[in-house]
Amino acid sequence: MKYMIASDIHGSAYYCRQMLAAFNQEQADRLLLLGDLLYHGPRNPLPVEYNTKAVADMLNEQKQKILCVRGNCDTEVDQMVLKFPIMADYCIVITEKRLIYATHGHHFNTSSLPPLQPGDVLLHGHTHVPAWESFGSDNLYLNPGSVSIPKEDTPHSYMILEGTEILWKRLDGTVYHSLTL
Repeated sequence: MKYMIASDIHGSAYYCRQMLAAFNQEQADRLLLLGDLLYHGPRNPLPVEYNTKAVADMLNEQKQKILCVRGNCDTEVDQMVLKFPIMADYCIVITEKRLIYATHGHHFNTSSLPPLQPGDVLLHGHTHVPAWESFGSDNLYLNPGSVSIPKEDTPHSYMILEGTEILWKRLDGTVYHSLTL
């Protein structure tokens, strides 16, 4: 199974279109969204082409392919306009060799760990900064960065997970980092 993993769209129709174009180009089976879909949040500037209705419409067109966890900016009101579940705090993805605990990152992160076992992967967005770091007993922390509001001079980005290979890519599809689980 091939997953495209993205986070922190924050209502940008411009970057949502680019993300969905990349999803189609990648020919991924599923799009795993790590929260903060519609609202930009009080600490972020308005993203380019802020249009929550357009973002909801675009995502709803892909509802059969989307897995999603709730971000700190996602609410029950957002769930009313989205036609796929967004209110789960986490989801589990099982790969050939590892269990991936996917969450947004505002509750569970490297400072506040979920119930991980040695070798498990913590995957979250929230920081808007891509990451690939080892911690604990052979654990990994992974972050795809942000689709619309990247921070710390990082690119607008997403991840591809296929088998044991993970690729971090800019929205134009170019690879800037890779990792084998």
